[in-house]
Order: sequence, then C-alpha cells, then structure tokens
Amino acid sequence: MAAIGEAQREAMAADPRVILIGEDVQSNLYGTAPNFVEMFGVERVRNAPISEEGFVGAAAGAAMTGLRPIVDLTYASFMYMAMDQFVNQVAKNRYMFGGQASLPVVYRASMFYRSSTAAHHSDRPYPMFMNVPGLKIMVPSGAYEAKGLLRTAIDLDDPVLSFEDATLWTKKQDLPDEEFRIPFGVANLVTEGTDVTVVAIAGAVEEARKAVAALAGEGVSAELIDPRTLVPLDVETILKSVAKTGRLVVADPAHRTCGAAAEISALVNEYGFDSLKAPILRVNTPDIQIPFSPSLERPLYPSARRIQEAVKRAIGAVASASP
Repeated sequence: MAAIGEAQREAMAADPRVILIGEDVQSNLYGTAPNFVEMFGVERVRNAPISEEGFVGAAAGAAMTGLRPIVDLTYASFMYMAMDQFVNQVAKNRYMFGGQASLPVVYRASMFYRSSTAAHHSDRPYPMFMNVPGLKIMVPSGAYEAKGLLRTAIDLDDPVLSFEDATLWTKKQDLPDEEFRIPFGVANLVTEGTDVTVVAIAGAVEEARKAVAALAGEGVSAELIDPRTLVPLDVETILKSVAKTGRLVVADPAHRTCGAAAEISALVNEYGFDSLKAPILRVNTPDIQIPFSPSLERPLYPSARRIQEAVKRAIGAVASASP
C-alpha cells in the first residue's frame, strides 16, 4: 500500500489537476493517502458519500472537464453498484463524443479474497471488465508494479481500472529512489525457462514463483511471465515463450469460466497452436460463491502446489488428471 501512496503523492505533487476521490480517503483508512489532506488540501482529497454510482460518474465528468481523478473504490465488489457508469459512460464517452473528450481517470479497487470476507467481498471481477471496450486494466503483482503501473495510468488519457491484490499488501520490495513508470502492454519475464511457460496474474505470480523454484529443484525449467496489464495484453511475449517451451499453464485467481486465463489460452491456441506440445492447462478458482470458512476458502485459489501439479501434467511428469 505504501507504493500506491507514493505513486499518488508523486502524481499529485507534479500535476495540480490530479485529485483523489473516495470513501474515507481523507482519513487514510487503507494507508494509501498518508497526510494527503495536509499536503494537498480538502479540495484535492475529497471524501465521497457511500454511493459508488455517484462518485464513479462524478469522476468521469471531472475527467472530461480537465481534471485527472484517482478514485478509491476500496473493495472491488463495490464496482458492481456503478456498472451503468463504468459500462455506459466511462467506457463509451470518448467514442460517443467523437474523441472530443478524453477520460483521464483511474479507478482503484482492492481484491480482498483469501481473507474470510465471504461471498459479497471476495470477488476478483477483472474478467468481466475485459469484455468492455474502452477500459484499460492493470493487475499489479507487487509493490514495484503497483507504483510503476499507477504512475503510467495517471498519465494516460483513457480510463484505467486498477485491480490491486490485497494478498500482496504485506509483501515488501525495494523500490528505486527516483520516479519510474511501467508501460502498459509490456509483460515482465520473471524467470526464464525451457520446459513450460507459466503465465500468472496478480497474486498468483507470488504463488507461481514458489512453484517455479520447487520445480527447478526437480529438474523442471519453467518460464514465468507476469502480464502486468490485461488490457492491453502483451500477447507477443507469451507467444514467443510458448514457441520456445511448447507448453502453457495459466494461473488466474479469478473464476474459471470466461476468465483472463481462458482468453490467454484462446489467443495462444489461435496464434501459437503449432508450437504446442501438450494441451493448455488453467489453474483457476472454481465457479462457486466464496465461503466464509477459511478451511473451505483457501484451497479454492491458485496455490504453489496446484500450479506445480499443473506444470507436471503439462510435461507429462504425472498421469493426466482433471484440472
């Protein structure tokens, strides 16, 4: 969260048009706006009523009139209350006005799954927004990506949805002292390998790192790719890796049906089928509502063990089994 706070502070200090809107942002409830009221004043750090449809739409209007809002929606599940604004206004207005208006607005939403927040607060809804043309989508996998991608997002003249994985909040990472940005549509090659390509999304990257390290100890060389953004998606890097390894496993914390993993799998099947030596495998969350019970919830998501097992199936190291 400190990395997100740094990105917001740098952007607001550099450009007076950047403002922060959200529920309880003045009190720094989630640690991403420390001392922001003292630094930037209440005109630029604005608490919003508990009406997601209202402040999501207000931020879009502010963006169209020259400001560059950052909107803190806290729980990603709260985005559903503003679906009309996201789908019919935020995503469409640049097109509807023939390019005469831009929408430089960033909507931040945290995904609080794997923490016993139950069905209403545990969603990872980025796949459904991938199906809405006009929205850019970032899924940072750590502090470095969160800061660098957010700085880029604030600079863009298009609406960006930032899905921040709360399972990563306690992970520490050294960041450069100087300001930096990570371009959208450029994946990160986390580890190089020759036997199998693993594409992991958001918090699944951390689990995939563990799986890749364990596999290396067993003589399996896995190449790990973090897409960092889903719209735009760096398909070229994924295809290049699959052309080298011949196998693909996609780890995605979202539900299985019509998910980001399904889209990545379809693209590789469509454009890289001749490279494949084995079927593409997905490691997802099953299509069920999320239970409150920790013992029932935690096994649902991609884990290092599940990713490791999928890789072994892909290379034929163990007998084939259902995903």
